[in-house]
Amino acid sequence: MSTFVRKNLIYTWLAAITVFLGVIAWGQAGAERKVTEFAELDVQRINIREPDGTLRMTISNAATAPGLIFKGKEHPFPNRQAAGILFFNDEGSENGGLLYGGAKKGQNVSSGGHLSFDQYEQDQVIALDQTEEHGRRRAGLTFFDRPATPIPLELIDNLNTPEGSAEFETLTKTGGFGYPRLFIGKNEERESTVILRDAKGRARLKLTVTPSGSASIEFIDDAGRIVRRIADR
Repeated sequence: MSTFVRKNLIYTWLAAITVFLGVIAWGQAGAERKVTEFAELDVQRINIREPDGTLRMTISNAATAPGLIFKGKEHPFPNRQAAGILFFNDEGSENGGLLYGGAKKGQNVSSGGHLSFDQYEQDQVIALDQTEEHGRRRAGLTFFDRPATPIPLELIDNLNTPEGSAEFETLTKTGGFGYPRLFIGKNEERESTVILRDAKGRARLKLTVTPSGSASIEFIDDAGRIVRRIADR
């Protein structure tokens, strides 16, 4: 057999082996990942999971919205009654979400939208909100300072009881869940404003522009008194 023929046979076998391996790899990839296409799909809830089953996202209506999910375990959370999307971290714990809703009841319009991202094992630290109630509208971005300790899950489990609800309200008012530190947006008086707060949630510096165009800067002490005000008119 000539050298030329031997080389051609070698190249032919190499090409055949390459094609064979490619077919096997393609078949395995196809077996591992299947794509199904729909023109339209009606569902009440979709759960997005990792291959090991870890929950990473839910898309749901208000009726099927999950409670508070922490490391894969769901806890009742009666305060959540809205459609939207919830995000979960690598451990299957809630990590933020997008909620929205609105309706007109009688003469009152109630509407809102909320996008937030949570501190690890805590509540939201960044929140973009829009609300409307009884003709009063508010929209803005808020930054929060949360405790380093996790949310007490035993309290969440008891929210349906009078004692648990009262303790939750007390912790909220006394800073057990932290405080807002910065707000940028439009308030109910249609003023564009920036409010900076101290570690206890007290407003200390406020920048405001009224609907008529008047601008001011207010310096506030820890008792809530304006100690200095700079205005353009």
